[in-house]
Amino acid sequence: MSDCRCGVPRKEWELPFLAEPEEVAALRRIVRLHLTQWGLPEAVEAAQLCVSELVANVITHVGPHTPTTFRLTMKDTCVRIEVSDPDTRALPTLLAAGADAESGRGMALLDAVADRWGVILRSDSKVTWCELATGLGSPTGHTGGLRVDRAEALIGHYGERGASRREERSSLTVAVAEEAAIDVISDLLHWLRAHGCDPDEALDRAQEHFGAEVEEAGR
Repeated sequence: MSDCRCGVPRKEWELPFLAEPEEVAALRRIVRLHLTQWGLPEAVEAAQLCVSELVANVITHVGPHTPTTFRLTMKDTCVRIEVSDPDTRALPTLLAAGADAESGRGMALLDAVADRWGVILRSDSKVTWCELATGLGSPTGHTGGLRVDRAEALIGHYGERGASRREERSSLTVAVAEEAAIDVISDLLHWLRAHGCDPDEALDRAQEHFGAEVEEAGR
């Protein structure tokens, strides 16, 4: 398990359920919620598709109402999705299904979307898993690039400066990190004014640069 330094935990999450079609929508919502909280919204669509196909595979080849377990975690810099069921005989198979085929395309879709997938056989169950690569440079990193990394280092310094010894030994919470970010901005504005610069003009220019970079990244 890994955690963001700013305090948003990427803790593994597990849920037992009965394999039914109506459960798929709930699992997709859960995946969206967790990946968004983990700061990985760009992985949501692919992860949701993988969950749908893995659960559908259990329903089709093992049977409805099968006791199943869903697990979402991080493995290095990849999002890992696992679906386990008690049938060790019905193994997922990658088929070359034709365009008109009514079945057999599920694992092909999974294979196209996921970076890796496989099956772990146990004495009384099997685990079908897949992994999705992220833009993380490290398990504890962010996907925002160099600017976010630099800001995080600075925010971390400010947060530690104002924290108690006990707080220093743990990751910054989001609330503490936000306050530290505000302190950073405030100190920079004081520095600008002390050097004869207009803080309001600097803020306007920073907002323009930020907006332009966000727009460019979204293209």
